[in-house]
Amino acid sequence: MAWLRAAIGVVVALAVGAVLVSGGSGTEPPEAQILEIPGIGAGGTAVVVDSFGKVIGGVEARSAAMAARRWLRRARPLNGAPRWARLMYSRSLLVLRALTDRRGAAVAGAREGWAYVWPRDAGAVALAYAAAGYRIEARRVARFLFGLDLDAAARFYPDGTPVEGREAQGDTQGWVGVAARAAGLRRPARSDLDWRDHADYQEKDGGDYLGNAIASDAARIDGGFATRDGVLVRRAEDPESGVDSAAAWVVRPFPRPALFPAARRSLRQLVDERGGQFGVVPSEDWPEDDPWTAPTAWTAWAFVALGDRPTALELMGDLRRAATPLGLLPERVDAETGEPRSTTPLAWSHAFAILALRELWPEAD
Repeated sequence: MAWLRAAIGVVVALAVGAVLVSGGSGTEPPEAQILEIPGIGAGGTAVVVDSFGKVIGGVEARSAAMAARRWLRRARPLNGAPRWARLMYSRSLLVLRALTDRRGAAVAGAREGWAYVWPRDAGAVALAYAAAGYRIEARRVARFLFGLDLDAAARFYPDGTPVEGREAQGDTQGWVGVAARAAGLRRPARSDLDWRDHADYQEKDGGDYLGNAIASDAARIDGGFATRDGVLVRRAEDPESGVDSAAAWVVRPFPRPALFPAARRSLRQLVDERGGQFGVVPSEDWPEDDPWTAPTAWTAWAFVALGDRPTALELMGDLRRAATPLGLLPERVDAETGEPRSTTPLAWSHAFAILALRELWPEAD
């Protein structure tokens, strides 16, 4: 696959809007990352970072930086937004651009185990592109998703080939559907994949999970997932599984207004219980205390839509503290120090940051 080829040994160069340098068979993901992002560095340079967002160099890329600035000028503005928000917005857009190839394959990250297309993550990328005004890019990502055999696997190489090792996950169809709607396209025929008894975004054992139910148009989630306390828990008929941040999805991007009060209570509980100042964990039953940046961002997005702007801004502050000095968002960070603990940057996190920012500072009427 031309877009994902090893350069020398395990080192990969991922250039904005371009193919990788040649070499290797192209059938295996990279084991290390060199992410080149024109436009982020000062003086017209491209910043080169490793798998945890640490700067390991810079290259002269004035023409690419100019092209990146021209591309950013196409973005819908954040009206009245402060400087930090505009920086997060532009840098998040540049990260998505760096992780999306010309055919619309949006990979999660440029690192072994992450240099794949997850339909869920790529669907969020399509939503972010569309929200920011990049309809062409959103359509490319959506059309790429249309060409996948969604029943075959959880992940795909950038040429569309399924990656072995993980079965299809239960929210796939829903995320492809919202990507299609955001891009203004008619979605292809749905598969027979059921949301039940499949892994969810936490990618563990199969089960009947809240996030998968929400993403399924046909699923009823008020009975099996709602507790007497009026919150939404992660596993159906299992109150002990605890609140899941995926409750935010009934607000955005799968709005079910009847469940907005339950979502608000659920998310409020998760936010109030968070430790430290770097965001929320994905769910109360998550075995670790490292905050995840994507759930932090999608929870902020939901709170804005629910009319709770102060809480949304509080969470965006957590997201800012979790970002690297370059503004890159790790998948998760150390709860005490905020140091990256996983792939940096993560496309999924930057996509939800864009969506939250667009909701906070929409275009003027």
